[in-house]
Amino acid sequence: MILEMKVPSPGESITEVEIATWLVADGDYVEKDQAIAEVDSDKATLELPAEASGTITLKAEEGDAVEVGAVVCLIDTSAEKPGGGSGSSEKIEEPKKEAPAAVKTEAPKAVVQAETKTYATGTASPAAKKILAEKDMDASQISGTGKDGRITKDDAINAVPSMGTPTGGNRSSTNTKMSMLRRKVAERLVEAKNTTAMLTTFNEVDMSPIFALRNEYKETFKTKHGVGLGFMSFFTLAVVRALKMYPAVNSMIDGKEMKSFDFVDVSIAVSGPKGLMVPVIRNAENLTFRGVENEVKRLAIRARDGVITVDEMTGGTFTITNGGVFGSMLSTPIINPPQSGILGMHNIVERPVAIDGKVEIRPIMYVALSYDHRIIDGKESVGFLVAVKEALENPTELLMNNDIKKALEL
Repeated sequence: MILEMKVPSPGESITEVEIATWLVADGDYVEKDQAIAEVDSDKATLELPAEASGTITLKAEEGDAVEVGAVVCLIDTSAEKPGGGSGSSEKIEEPKKEAPAAVKTEAPKAVVQAETKTYATGTASPAAKKILAEKDMDASQISGTGKDGRITKDDAINAVPSMGTPTGGNRSSTNTKMSMLRRKVAERLVEAKNTTAMLTTFNEVDMSPIFALRNEYKETFKTKHGVGLGFMSFFTLAVVRALKMYPAVNSMIDGKEMKSFDFVDVSIAVSGPKGLMVPVIRNAENLTFRGVENEVKRLAIRARDGVITVDEMTGGTFTITNGGVFGSMLSTPIINPPQSGILGMHNIVERPVAIDGKVEIRPIMYVALSYDHRIIDGKESVGFLVAVKEALENPTELLMNNDIKKALEL
């Protein structure tokens, strides 16, 4: 019996996928539920499992865009599972008998002969010599078009001097097809730049209070909850507080209307094996420090392992991105449409700052808020970022209600 395997739907609004990698070869015997291919949608990379055991016939090539519901392979379920492995050893030996030594020794000679023909075989005319001298060029670098290869005045005028030392080094290039996920990310970033009135405001945060809290409680927190006390929980809860104070930042344009949300779904930008992914922490306003850290860890692992679902990356009312993990000092993050705001975190560097009239060394992080000026005014955007800064610099009072152990559930 021949089974037609069709592309399943990865999620709503997705009409096609791209065959990223075949994990089996044409004619292989596959087991039921064995992963036979990786397919890219515009949101995630998913594995395609075999629906039955049998011999597989591929109907699409790597890089092909295939509509949802289309046949990508056939499985002959009546085929018997091969028992021996002698055939594979013959395939390994075959290439060793080919590639005779003569091919390897003759090829370089042909190259040398071809290269020597590119040099001038004649001499330069007096006018050409003068021009070449002015260009600091050697006559052997160009080919003459005159009689017997003589270098004419026109040859010298048209000769282009090398912008570097001609060492004969490798100057090759490689074209690699962008994955569907990467192409979609590119489209969305260009869309955000072209369709929003994007503006960015900056501030700096003294991370000393958070450093002190983490140094004192991180080991107890990890022992109690099995997850580290990172910076993301502080930033997420600071964003939740600021969004409640400035609800326009937690809004988006819906046609001719402004759609505001009474909940906070925070998208977190993470770097996955296939590129940028933005999983969503749902209802962050209901989460504690432990809850945020657990969600961040869970989503990051799923993104890293390539098993995150489309639903886990759909939606979101505000985004946090952390370029600091890669060493970024400052950046202008691009809005994740249709959202209206994105907060950029950066690296933490010890800097001299003025404290009560004295210069002190403090761990400082620059933060950036990019926002859509069509619905968020400058006053709201600056106020939002200042609210985030205040919460991060006074987390005990503003994020923990002056009860650290209760907030950390210790």
